[in-house]
Amino acid sequence: MPADPTVLVPDDGQQPDAPPKPPQESADPHPVARRSARASLRPLVLRLHFYAGLLIAPFLLVAATTGLLYAGSYQVEKYVYADELRVPVGEDKTEVPLARQVAAARKAHPEGTISAVRPSPEEGATTRVLLSGVPGVDPDHTLAVFVNPYTAEVRGALEQYGASGALPLRTWIDGLHRDLHLGEPGRLYSELAASWLWVIAGGGLVLWFGRRRSRRKLRGTKGGRRTLALHGSVGAWAAAGLFFLSATGLTWSTYAGQSISDLREAVNQTTPTVSASVTPGGAAGAGSGGEHSGHGAASGGVGAGTGAGAGSGGGAGRGGADVGLDAVLKSAREKGLSNPVEIVPPTDEASAYVVKQVQRSWPEKQDSVAVDPTSGQVTDVLRFDDYPVLAKLSRWGIDAHSGSLFGLANQIALAALAVCLILLIVLGYRMWWRRGRGNSFGRPMARGAWQDVPAYVLVPALAVIAVLGYFMPLLGIPLAVFLGVDIVLGEIAYRRGKRTYA
Repeated sequence: MPADPTVLVPDDGQQPDAPPKPPQESADPHPVARRSARASLRPLVLRLHFYAGLLIAPFLLVAATTGLLYAGSYQVEKYVYADELRVPVGEDKTEVPLARQVAAARKAHPEGTISAVRPSPEEGATTRVLLSGVPGVDPDHTLAVFVNPYTAEVRGALEQYGASGALPLRTWIDGLHRDLHLGEPGRLYSELAASWLWVIAGGGLVLWFGRRRSRRKLRGTKGGRRTLALHGSVGAWAAAGLFFLSATGLTWSTYAGQSISDLREAVNQTTPTVSASVTPGGAAGAGSGGEHSGHGAASGGVGAGTGAGAGSGGGAGRGGADVGLDAVLKSAREKGLSNPVEIVPPTDEASAYVVKQVQRSWPEKQDSVAVDPTSGQVTDVLRFDDYPVLAKLSRWGIDAHSGSLFGLANQIALAALAVCLILLIVLGYRMWWRRGRGNSFGRPMARGAWQDVPAYVLVPALAVIAVLGYFMPLLGIPLAVFLGVDIVLGEIAYRRGKRTYA
C-alpha cells in the first residue's frame, strides 16, 4: 500500500512541507509532552508507510502479477498436458504390473537414472517414471515419462520440477515468480518483497483503523477522497492474507529463510525423515525430502541402465534378489499409504526403498515408509501426525502459499489476494501523484516525526527493528539506506534554509 488515508489532506489542513503555522497560545505549556504514545507514533508510521510503499511497490507489483499467473497455472496445466496426464479407462479397469510400466518407460528412454516412480493415483491418470541425469534436461529437474497404466503405452515425456510435480508451463511461471529466471541473484527481489509486504500492510492497517472519524467522513465523497477510501478499505480486508503471504514467502527466501531454518533446528522442530538404511542404526535417507525439496537426483538405484533392471529392481551385489516395485508398493499399502505415492529406489546397497505419500491438498498425506529391497519388509515408518508442530505449520503454510492445500478454492483465494495487491499499488501511486502540483511529482511527508515519540516507546521500537533487520537483511539493509538518504536530504534542506533541523 504505497499511500495511506492521510496522504491527500494532512490533519492540520496545511500543504505538506509548507512553512509551519505560528503556534497558538494554549493553556497547556507542554502540549507535545501530553500527546499519547499512539498519537506520537502515527506520523512516524505514516512516513514509513509512504516511503516503503513508494519504493518497494514495484517489487510487490512484479510478485503479485507473477503470483496471479501461478495461481492460474494449475488449471491451465491440466488442459495443456491432457494427453500426457489422462488416458481412457478400460472396461475392466485392470492395471498392468508397475514393473512392466517402468520397463516400458526405460525402453522408450534408456538414458539417465530412475530417481522415482509415481504410480497412477486415480482412474484415468498416468503413471510417472522420473529420470534424473538425462542429457539436455536441467540438472535440478527430472524427465517425467508418462505411461498408460492399463496398457503400458508411453504417452510422452516432459521435464518436471519440485515435489508438487510441476510441468514445463507451471515450472516456467514458478521460476518467474521466484527469481525472474535470474538464478540466485534474482531471488533477492522476491525476498525483498516478502520482507516488506507485512511492514507496508501493517502500517496501512494501523493508519486506517486509527482514523475512524475521518473514515466515516470519507463515505460518499468523490475524487481523491474516494480513492483514499477505496485504498484503505481494500487494504484492511486483504491485510490478513498479505501477512500470510509475507510470512510463508520468507520461508523460501535465501537469508530470512535460513534464519527460520536455524530457529527451527535450535528448538528441535525440523522436518523428520524416514530412515532409508537397511542396517541397524543407519542414518535417515534423503529420499523423504523436506518442505522445499524437489525430486532428488539420486544416483544409482533401480534400472540405471536397462529396462530389465528397472522392472526387477536390480538386486545385483545385495546378496539377494530385489523383490521389485510391485512388492514394495504392496508393503507400503499394508502400512496404510494410499494414493498418491512416490517410490524412491535405493541409492546404494545399504539403503532401502522409500515410499512416501505426496498429496499436498487437504487432508494432507505425508506418511512415508522404508522397505527392505531383499525381503520386502518395512524397516521404518514415519507418520505425518508425528511431525513437530512447527514442521506441520511450515508444511501447511508452504502448500497454502503455493495454491495446493485447498485445491481450486486455494488458487482462487491467491488470485484474489494478488488482484487486491495490484489494486492497492495502483491506487497508492495515484494518490502519491495527486499530492503534487501541476506536473510535479507527489511530495513526501514532513520530516522530524520521530522527535515527538517518547523515549520509552522509541528505544524499544528501535531495538525490535534492529533485531528484525538482523534476521531479515532485506528488511534491515534497505531501511538503513532509506534512513541514511533521508538524513542527508534533510541536512541539505536545512543548510539551504528550507526547513528547521530534525
